[in-house]
Amino acid sequence: MAKGILGKKLGMTQIFNEQGSLIPVTVIEAGPCTVVQRKTVDSDGYGAVQLGFGEKRERLFNKPLKGHFAKANVQPLRVLREIRVNDSEDFAGLNVGDQVKADVFAEGDKVDVTGVSKGKGYQGPIKRHGFHRGPMSHGSKYHRGPGSLGGVDAARVFKGRKLAGRMGGDRRTTQGLEVVKVDLERNLLLIKGAVPGVKGSMVMVRNTVKK
Repeated sequence: MAKGILGKKLGMTQIFNEQGSLIPVTVIEAGPCTVVQRKTVDSDGYGAVQLGFGEKRERLFNKPLKGHFAKANVQPLRVLREIRVNDSEDFAGLNVGDQVKADVFAEGDKVDVTGVSKGKGYQGPIKRHGFHRGPMSHGSKYHRGPGSLGGVDAARVFKGRKLAGRMGGDRRTTQGLEVVKVDLERNLLLIKGAVPGVKGSMVMVRNTVKK
């Protein structure tokens, strides 16, 4: 069954399980999300549920988005994302205006979390790509450079060459994480381990694609 929810990463902490073992967890404010649109194979060529999450001043939305939310008769929301579903799945039974809350997941569920990784600015090839450095002593004058650039005939750097540059700030998905606890009263999901993104960033939690 395809299911998912949008949320905000609040940070990391640690809890103890019943056996007394310490578990590092990421706290995610999961929803509540509103179903803004239902897409079907007949009308759009594929099945999906469009979820909205987060508040934003209405005057900051452009006219097309205002019309999109008005058609659904829901309050304008900051973030819109789609969850692909099949018509035969339970999650596809949601209708426009319905709420999706943290209890869509249960303790022990395996999930994939998608977010935008932390930006690290301009970095060299050692940090960015894991290159080895040169000798640091005995007369060497080459320490943290990128090394040989390959062939000399082309007289140019080939596209895709691993060099220094901007690192981070990319869409990333961490797969196979475990839901440790669900706090429905506070709309919180406690997920074992780390997830992409900085504190306060938007993440999407979906059931894992790997069984």
